[in-house]
Amino acid sequence: MTHSTLANQFAAYSQWRGGLVDTLCDYRNWLNEQELNDAQIDLRIQHLLDRLRDDKLNVAFVAEFSRGKSELINAIFFADYGQRLLPSSAGRTTMCPTELLYDASRPTSLQLLPIETRISDATTTEYKRYADEWTVFEFDIESSESMVSAFKQVSSTKRVPAEEATRYGLFDPDDPDDAMNLNPDGTVDIPAWRYAIINFPHPLLKQGLVILDTPGLNAIGTEPELTLNMLPNAHAVLFILAADTGVTKSEIDVWRHYISGTRWKQKGRLAVLNKIDGLWDELKNDTEIEREINKQLATSADLLGLHPNQIFPVSAQKGLLAKVNEDAELLGKSRLPELERALSDELIPSKKEIVRDNTQNEIEDLLNNSNILLEARLQGLAEQLEELRGLRGKNEDVVEHMMNKVKVDKENFEKGLQRFQALRSVFSQQTNSLFTYLGMEALKVEVTRTREAMVSSNFTKGIRGAMDAFFVDLKGKLTQSDTQIEEIKNMMDAMYKKFSAEHGLRQVTPPAFSTLRYQKELAKLERAYKEHFDTAFNMLTNEKMTLTTKFFETLASRVIHVYEVANRDVENWLKAVIAPMESQVREHQLQLRRRLESIKRIYKATDTLEDRIAELENMEKSIHGQMKDIKVLRQHIGNALAFDQSAGEVRAA
Repeated sequence: MTHSTLANQFAAYSQWRGGLVDTLCDYRNWLNEQELNDAQIDLRIQHLLDRLRDDKLNVAFVAEFSRGKSELINAIFFADYGQRLLPSSAGRTTMCPTELLYDASRPTSLQLLPIETRISDATTTEYKRYADEWTVFEFDIESSESMVSAFKQVSSTKRVPAEEATRYGLFDPDDPDDAMNLNPDGTVDIPAWRYAIINFPHPLLKQGLVILDTPGLNAIGTEPELTLNMLPNAHAVLFILAADTGVTKSEIDVWRHYISGTRWKQKGRLAVLNKIDGLWDELKNDTEIEREINKQLATSADLLGLHPNQIFPVSAQKGLLAKVNEDAELLGKSRLPELERALSDELIPSKKEIVRDNTQNEIEDLLNNSNILLEARLQGLAEQLEELRGLRGKNEDVVEHMMNKVKVDKENFEKGLQRFQALRSVFSQQTNSLFTYLGMEALKVEVTRTREAMVSSNFTKGIRGAMDAFFVDLKGKLTQSDTQIEEIKNMMDAMYKKFSAEHGLRQVTPPAFSTLRYQKELAKLERAYKEHFDTAFNMLTNEKMTLTTKFFETLASRVIHVYEVANRDVENWLKAVIAPMESQVREHQLQLRRRLESIKRIYKATDTLEDRIAELENMEKSIHGQMKDIKVLRQHIGNALAFDQSAGEVRAA
């Protein structure tokens, strides 16, 4: 009973992904067996396999304090443990962003990043590279008490002087709300930790699920990485409200600015009205209770700009209790299954579609290249057989003439190879020019220049000018990259046509490529930066300057990530452009060598003509068999890519 629709669908998704990995491995093994593989093809297949194996499904939970967020996570994912794993009680329990995942290379543990690291401008993503910066608590997965004890660390706080809290960007003495948190002795209670990572082998986490538990709406403003990186890139975001508090102004602001899609895509963003059990009243009948819940839904929907059926009413506490006690009636009353079904329907199909499309295009290109190579071999064999059959009944002079003709063909092709080498040289130069626009070193220099310009100006206008110039430079480089990409494609188009006309190689149209995807990502980041400065004053306070600096470091980190992805994708595109030409050139060269060798051996009477013809005919049959294999492989891969979400089952390949 505790296996939810979401868990079942995610298990089916993981099975589908695993089947796709197995099918790709079968394809690679077939290439090796048929001697059709090479280092470049193998590298592309390995990249696909690594991407599938490292695939993650990110679900973020966002809420103000005391909305039952941690309880909802417990109810959806961890009810099988028979008790609460994440701390959940009245008041604030999650003090820092907490990531739940499984990494087999690390011990089962809770990793905590000290709050003191906020003095540094480095992002939490950067700190993940340095294990010695984290405090680690290992726990026993066989003991629920051990896990619960460890997880309570995320609730830890510490008392520090107000000046220290200000340096961390966690206290503003000029903010009336912050002033209310000042203790009589001039100290402030702040989180002990900046970030937490819980690493343990829960079945869903082992399959690639990653859960992000945020520590309240205030953290969204003080930790820019949440707004620029984690929330936008989450495949699903659950925004939790509470029936006993209604929708507050801060919740409306966060929903509109960071979750609902004013900046980012809206798919996979769900609003949840928790704690509906507070509306259960033994003095009211079911109809009256339902009317009260619908009233709350209508009010909340109106404030968030949603339709009432887009908000999911639940009782996380009753849902968890029902799962632990296997109480089907209470589980139904909690309405938790309805939320799990909606989350599954939003999350799994869209994620699967992204993975499938990215994988399918790459596999299709690899299969097409294999087919092109086999067709070239078949054409070469057909030419050899035609030549050898034409020698039947001919004298030695005719054989010698044929041998000289093949020698001339070989010499002409070798001259063509010189042009190919020249093409390779120009291709390399064009590639180097392309990477001057997309180069990581040049980007890092621009980041440093912008950072220095920001630090030297305490005025919003100066900082805005530096940031505007930063994005103008980035957009200009991507535009120049598009121009260079078009030049490379046109050059390769012309070369494919030339080799096809002169040497009979199959004409291939190089795939198109555009930087539009990365331009859109940069446009999102630019909008985020402009929204950030819309709330700033003409003169920045020290606290706001600290936050702005952190914001820029996080934004720069995201820009670098976009460029890293662009570099990787461009490298794959360049391989896809040149690979068919290289394969066909190698194959044609090999076929000419074999033709010459065949006729030489017949001329020298090393082989009989009929024996050689029979040998080539057998090779021809073998290649026809390989081409049939590719059709079967294409069908198997197509089956592996198919996924029946409605049935929650994978169609077997």
